[in-house]
Amino acid sequence: MLAERIDARVDPHKPHLARLIRIDPMVKDHRLFQLRFEDPKLNDEFTHKPGQFVMLSVLGVGEIPVSLCSSPSRKGIMELMVRKVGRVTSALYALRENDFVGIRGPYGNGFPVDDMKGKDLVIVAGGLGTAPLRGLLWYCLDNRAEFGKIALLYGSRSTKDMLFRSEMESLLNRDDIQCLLSVEKLDDEEKDTWRGYTGLVTDLFRHLGEIGEDAYAAVCGPPVMYKYVLEELLNKGFDKNRILMSLERRMKCGIGKCAHCAIGYHSSVGYRYVCIHGPIFTYWDATNLPEMI
Repeated sequence: MLAERIDARVDPHKPHLARLIRIDPMVKDHRLFQLRFEDPKLNDEFTHKPGQFVMLSVLGVGEIPVSLCSSPSRKGIMELMVRKVGRVTSALYALRENDFVGIRGPYGNGFPVDDMKGKDLVIVAGGLGTAPLRGLLWYCLDNRAEFGKIALLYGSRSTKDMLFRSEMESLLNRDDIQCLLSVEKLDDEEKDTWRGYTGLVTDLFRHLGEIGEDAYAAVCGPPVMYKYVLEELLNKGFDKNRILMSLERRMKCGIGKCAHCAIGYHSSVGYRYVCIHGPIFTYWDATNLPEMI
């Protein structure tokens, strides 16, 4: 099973040198890193599924799992959104453009995009949860004819906390996606220019258009959000096996050897590991496996 989930062209145990070609500050303590493999052949051949992750290492310091937030439809550059939270990320933030890091992967199952083709899709992101979903969003938009209706529901505490704000707002100008943006608190100076809504991300469901009965939903956000978003999706008639959640936690090795990311035991499936069986899980997984959310 593991061999099927790892690209045969990439040694799953070996970090490959990647050059930081651009570093963009985003919201507080978040930066977008654009990377390119130093090996031209590897850079040309590298691919992934939306929703997969890589292990990023700062040489001599350590490594961390990071979601790929770029789309596989856009070759040649890998994008990673990294929050500054510890020793490795602090060392990463000390690097500059043209410095090197190590990359292992990609790992994980990713979103089942082949099964999703021809179906409607609702993407629900809360706060910083837009980063793991961004690759899926742009993959679907870059291959727009292969999917049904697409809707994005993105909620944030304020406009200053929105990741990829200009990118998200640009989607409001497209007629091939329903883009619904919301902030919990709107600053006075933006009340006349803000094009979204004010409230919680769950409030956006009242504005959601008609969705097919075989539609998929992709969700990522803070743990407190899931309960209420899942209720809204069930009320909309989404099948439990078509509600997909991106969850990443405690991953160390990326290949199911260290057991740091074990999230529970079920008699029919045994232990599940986020790095192998995830990070994309269904609502069924959430209701049948302890410690999922």
